[in-house]
Amino acid sequence: MEQLVRTLIRGLVDHPDDVRVEVTEDEQSVLYELFVHPDDVGKVIGKGGRIIKAVRTVVTSASARSGKRIAVEIVS
Repeated sequence: MEQLVRTLIRGLVDHPDDVRVEVTEDEQSVLYELFVHPDDVGKVIGKGGRIIKAVRTVVTSASARSGKRIAVEIVS
């Protein structure tokens, strides 16, 4: 799943080498923290938050069988 998040985000940004994904997992949830170049934060969020919402939807759908709560956050 981490690779899916990384691939989705790297396709959106101007500085794909600066994309980093850190995963924090416990029994009930998984947190994906996205670290991107400061110039790319707006591109990842998108107009009105549409892009990050779509990324969250894809990740949540792809991990539906895990039974865990999924969160995707941008850390600047």
